[in-house]
Amino acid sequence: MNGTRALEFPPLLTGIAVAGDPFQAALAAVSDEVEPGAVFYGADPARMQAAIVLAPEEPLHSALRVSFAVALGLNDALGALAPPEVGVHLAWPDRIKVNGAYCGQLAMAASTGAPEAEPDWLIVGLDVPFALPGEAEPGHNPDRTSLYEEGCGDLPIPDLIEAWGRHMMNWLHIYLTDGFEPLHREWRTKADGLGQMVSYPRDGTFIGLDERGGMILRSGDTTRILPLTDFLTR
Repeated sequence: MNGTRALEFPPLLTGIAVAGDPFQAALAAVSDEVEPGAVFYGADPARMQAAIVLAPEEPLHSALRVSFAVALGLNDALGALAPPEVGVHLAWPDRIKVNGAYCGQLAMAASTGAPEAEPDWLIVGLDVPFALPGEAEPGHNPDRTSLYEEGCGDLPIPDLIEAWGRHMMNWLHIYLTDGFEPLHREWRTKADGLGQMVSYPRDGTFIGLDERGGMILRSGDTTRILPLTDFLTR
């Protein structure tokens, strides 16, 4: 479906269509010094897949907060294009939930895993199923869903990727201009499990986020912070 036309992205972003997994394509491209702002997007008609390459100018522990811009961009894109009954929530650190069920996730990779180091490159990928293969009827697995199953059958994936690019760029601009607080504030309105007992990614009560975007998790009498750097792909 994505292969029918070249997608359009806002200034500072460059779209690159790939036949396979965009996240893996981005990982392969950084060795060739691909320009920051490159957005790789896939052609699989059953999935919305995209990955952006960035060149942060801050330590890794802070730079990973741009993943909130990626997630909020998807939230806004679905809010603009999907039917009004489609409810999107964001489960820290990387899961997307639609109408209460798991519906895709983010992936993050960087040139370094050292929290205090400034990465040469950072990749944030997004993978959201449009349709789940092998399911005979909706509701086959109530914990997992797809955009098609939630009433988005008329939503073209290319349009969704383009809208995500526009809204993500808006949140990236806000982050670079005003810092993490506006993203944190908006994310809280969409956060899944905030203030409640959660089992993902660890068991405990989800108290909130710290200034680096890490999860504050209480288990019994112990409160700890799970940093975003623990959830890098590599």
